[in-house]
Amino acid sequence: MERNPNENDFLENNLPENIPFNSQDSIFSSNLFLDGDGEIILTQTSDKLHWKSIESVLNGQDPSSCFGIELVSKSETTLCFSDIYSAEFIDLGLVHEASFRNARGPLLGQSFEMYRFTIRGVQKSKTQPSVLVPSLYTFGHKDAQTCQMWVNRINDFLNMDEARPKNLMVFVHPKSGKGLGCKVWETVAPTFSQAKVKTKVTVTERAGQALDIMSSITNKELRSYDGVVAVGGDGFFNEILNGLLLSRHKSSYPPRPTEINHPVEKNGNGPVLDANGDIRDPSDSGEDESPLLKQSTNLRTGEDSCQTAAEDLEFSFPNEKFRFGIIPAGSTDAIVICTTGARDAITSALQIVLGKAVCLDVAQVVRWKKTCTSKDEPCVRYAASFAGYGFYGDVITESEKYRWMGPKRYDYAGTKVFLRHRSYEAEVAYVEVESEKKNIGLEKESSGNWTKGLWSLLKKSERVACSANCGICKTKAGHTSARCPSLEPYSKDSRWLKSRGRFLSVGAAVISCRNEKAPDGLVADAHLSDGFLHLILIKDCPHAFYLCHLLQLAKKDGNPLDFEFVEHHKTPAFTFTSFGKESIWNVDGELFQAHQLSAQVFRGLINLFASGPEA
Repeated sequence: MERNPNENDFLENNLPENIPFNSQDSIFSSNLFLDGDGEIILTQTSDKLHWKSIESVLNGQDPSSCFGIELVSKSETTLCFSDIYSAEFIDLGLVHEASFRNARGPLLGQSFEMYRFTIRGVQKSKTQPSVLVPSLYTFGHKDAQTCQMWVNRINDFLNMDEARPKNLMVFVHPKSGKGLGCKVWETVAPTFSQAKVKTKVTVTERAGQALDIMSSITNKELRSYDGVVAVGGDGFFNEILNGLLLSRHKSSYPPRPTEINHPVEKNGNGPVLDANGDIRDPSDSGEDESPLLKQSTNLRTGEDSCQTAAEDLEFSFPNEKFRFGIIPAGSTDAIVICTTGARDAITSALQIVLGKAVCLDVAQVVRWKKTCTSKDEPCVRYAASFAGYGFYGDVITESEKYRWMGPKRYDYAGTKVFLRHRSYEAEVAYVEVESEKKNIGLEKESSGNWTKGLWSLLKKSERVACSANCGICKTKAGHTSARCPSLEPYSKDSRWLKSRGRFLSVGAAVISCRNEKAPDGLVADAHLSDGFLHLILIKDCPHAFYLCHLLQLAKKDGNPLDFEFVEHHKTPAFTFTSFGKESIWNVDGELFQAHQLSAQVFRGLINLFASGPEA
């Protein structure tokens, strides 16, 4: 069964030069040879490539089973342009026919020397829907110009996709996580070169280097890039995020705790605070400005920044053309898991080169006082995942002593902090959201009985988890524009609720914060871009009950918020005041000392190279 593509070749003599697979949808088609398969017809349509074996086209048969012979390969394949990231001519080489198998055993196919080109694409993992797997197809033809023509046509289609990055900054943290940052980058770097994405790589040598570079880079240079990629963990991404936002994001500060200390009425949850007073009404500053945020004299907000952005050529946020990317190499990688659904470096790299995009809320945390005796001096930090006090701050503080342990230091530090079981006196005020149900454990009639909180664990929670193409995240609030997003649900009628007491922890989650130790995260139904923080207050309680809460966090489909000593509030802003001597916060995995602070969320402030997790 010897065959030569130059003599009596089926491809050359028995078929016309081009056979369209579907005359209504076809743009172009050619007869080619697919490595590992055989002779095929490759068809290009407006949005995909499609190929099928020549035998099935001519005979109307599926050659996967014919006369007792089974083909190893699949006879029909479709590959969308949105899933292709590379097409490249690779000159002369061997192209192999498919292997056949019959009752007597395998019959190996022939090999031919042809001009070849490759197409690289992605497909979903069969076992993990959120994981992307690279796929490689090698096509052959006796004519080099035919191969080059296909490469040019495919690349022309790919270049039409403006969402795909062409030039990126890359920061690599060599000591992140288990110290594998450089190895992780070496693993994914070929994906960027194959996709013809230029990268300017910086391997950091000290803490804060990436922040310094991003804060000092000129707007002109920044515009030459399509985004910035962090190879590291959540803390490293936070460093890059703050480097950009601290110097370029213009906004008024949220109100400080002392500005909302006028209770106007009482309800079951504590004093309700008037949001008006010396806080501007929306009619004074335009639709796009939050009426709860006091106007700052040295910062432009709302319509003003919209009108002047084009004039002064500032690099402003939100910015749809500039995106952030994260390739996981940290200890927890919660942001990557929440935005891609997988802690997989290849998946993240593929989503970056394919130009995937998802909006992400960002919290602005403003420290007013570092200690109880320090002067008022605002200091701003931004958080993309979480800010926590008490237990969370103690864990990050304790873990700093054991950096030599790598990621295991968090388990060790967490155990030590749990055994101490320290609580802290503090006061938290937050904006009430009328449309949201407040989760404060059991019904009021069960108040005072800690054990009744356990009965709620038997009920299955009704959750609407965030996923790819999430309807909640795509539904923008009123008066939202690309340049100046509204800070809804702020309004002139908003009220502030206050909670004061002893807390084991105070946490504010921007996203669900899913990770390998908390499969559903702190808040399972948190969304990437809905304009809310999830304020979680863990009140002082017996040691055993706090352990139950932590065990529910570590459990798939657990209910960590269904305890009476746990308060859960969706809110766009909150303030915090400590009554202790020291107050340490954990902001995206970084230490932040703050005796008095305020926080607000900006909806969809940044864009990530990600598609959201699969449902």
